[in-house]
Amino acid sequence: MQVNPTEIKTSELHAYLLGAIAPRPICFASTMDRDGRPNLSPFSFFNVFGSNPPTLIFSPSRRVRDNTTKHTLENVSATREVVINVVSYSMVQQISLASCEYPAGVNEFEKAGFTALPSEKVKPFRVKESPVQLECVVKEIIATGQGGGAGNLVICEVVMLHIDESILDSNGKIDPHKIDLVARMGGDYYCRASGNAVFEVPKPNTSLGIGVDALPLAIRNSHILSGNNLGQLGNVNSIPFIDPSYQDDHLKNIIQYYSITPAEMEQELHYHAKKLLDEGKVDAAWQVLLSI
Repeated sequence: MQVNPTEIKTSELHAYLLGAIAPRPICFASTMDRDGRPNLSPFSFFNVFGSNPPTLIFSPSRRVRDNTTKHTLENVSATREVVINVVSYSMVQQISLASCEYPAGVNEFEKAGFTALPSEKVKPFRVKESPVQLECVVKEIIATGQGGGAGNLVICEVVMLHIDESILDSNGKIDPHKIDLVARMGGDYYCRASGNAVFEVPKPNTSLGIGVDALPLAIRNSHILSGNNLGQLGNVNSIPFIDPSYQDDHLKNIIQYYSITPAEMEQELHYHAKKLLDEGKVDAAWQVLLSI
């Protein structure tokens, strides 16, 4: 299937883009208008783009259906200040309620049942229920177009962070399971970034990994090992040596039982190695594969 953006309706293109580019973190933006009236609205066109200076960008896009702009865009254009609150699972239903298009001047803090806290360096309120609140000044606003669906990149510099200490681990870092973030998918779908949805992938070594292309042919062409498995095996500095001290009862059983059928033994060893790799045991998987 091929889609030419110039040949379909913007609403259809919008749905494809939001369905494909996901999950997206949520910027729960707190602003004030010129008269000091608060506004609160979520945006999923959002991310962090630097730490020196600390830079966040979100986009309150023009509405696709009628090309109107949102109160948040009008407020940041007028005051150049915003508080970006992150969204945890415990508040996702409330932030959805806050996304209703209430008339100007309606207080979404009250409508959605959130607690407004005064900020330290900017005028907009913080959301007490959010585990991390980032006070920001707006450095620049870039319009990507003037038609319905066009983005408005609000480039923000963080001037103060507020972090709930209950989400920190023993090393003082943010624990992904404790912060329990949610993100937007396409349509009405969200995803929860905690539990089994959170997993670790070791960062590439500071020295270059050997790469998938350097793996032995029998491993590289395996019909059992997945692309992810091959990536794990290729992220070593060199092919390991056989460790005579490595102990694995299942490995011994495979070699003993399938010794007279080499093809079946290779298959069983690949299955065993895959299980180890899926458990993150790369060194052990290498020992299994080297035994062929």
